[in-house]
Amino acid sequence: MKKLLGLFVFLVLLYAALWPKVPADTRDQNHTNMLRRVGQIGVISLGVGTLIIAGGIDLSMGSFIGLCATVLAVGMSRDGWSPATAIGVVLAMAVGAGLVHGLLATKMRLQPFVVTLCGLFIYRGLARWYAGDTNAGLGRDQPGFRDAFSRAEVAGVPIEFVYLVVVVAFFGLLLHRTVYGRYFFAIGSNELAAKYAGIRVDRYKIAAYVLCSLSAAFFSMMHLAEIASVAPSNTGMLMELYAIAGAVIGGCSLRGGEGNVPGIMLGAAILTMLQSAVNFWEIPQALEYTAIGGALLIGALLDETLRRRNALKRG
Repeated sequence: MKKLLGLFVFLVLLYAALWPKVPADTRDQNHTNMLRRVGQIGVISLGVGTLIIAGGIDLSMGSFIGLCATVLAVGMSRDGWSPATAIGVVLAMAVGAGLVHGLLATKMRLQPFVVTLCGLFIYRGLARWYAGDTNAGLGRDQPGFRDAFSRAEVAGVPIEFVYLVVVVAFFGLLLHRTVYGRYFFAIGSNELAAKYAGIRVDRYKIAAYVLCSLSAAFFSMMHLAEIASVAPSNTGMLMELYAIAGAVIGGCSLRGGEGNVPGIMLGAAILTMLQSAVNFWEIPQALEYTAIGGALLIGALLDETLRRRNALKRG
């Protein structure tokens, strides 16, 4: 609870420091843009956060986002797919990718780092191959798709943030109100003990990988709907950094077994605010990743400090 309060206070202070820098005539639009960005980053942070809680990691999210966005754009613009068909294909791809990651990590006992690092290269190459290594766009042919995933608003709230509320409700119930969520935490805390307790560890770890890939696929829909174009060579690049950073800043331990949905949401909001700070504080754009990396390092240091303090108290 103290950690959540600390994150909330930090978010408020960051917002207060940023507010005077925002021109008065653009504040409403800036709020809308931040809500849109929080909605997008929050979705993938929840997906990877659940996986981290279960003791896994996914370094391929950015490349997989690029592949999904490419399949959506090329499928609808070049191959004549309907939006429903394109969405169905991408969701099936996400389930398949999650299953492959999970099976290799559990049944083949490969390190998740190695499995998803290989995926990072494989998915990027497939995206470039499928698009003929050229950019693709939706143009004006798919207004329904774009409205459904980006341009629409509900009571003045961007649709991306509305989707995030739904996703938060799902993960909140799953992780904090069901026995399956307790299994994820138990597996991440001590996989061997979870096995001895009768938990089907492999099954739940595979499920965590599938949820992570599905969150990446859903992000790709929102991202493509917003920008209406895709560059197979770099779309989604480093988004795994944002997703993992949001989860870790929000309290997910990279050792597994720790984390919560409210914390992940605060982490995603802080990350979004840091991106805005780079722009409005006139920090060189080249230092954006430095700021994010620094925030991630601070989160890791705080996690380690709290872990040691708790260990001393128990000792």
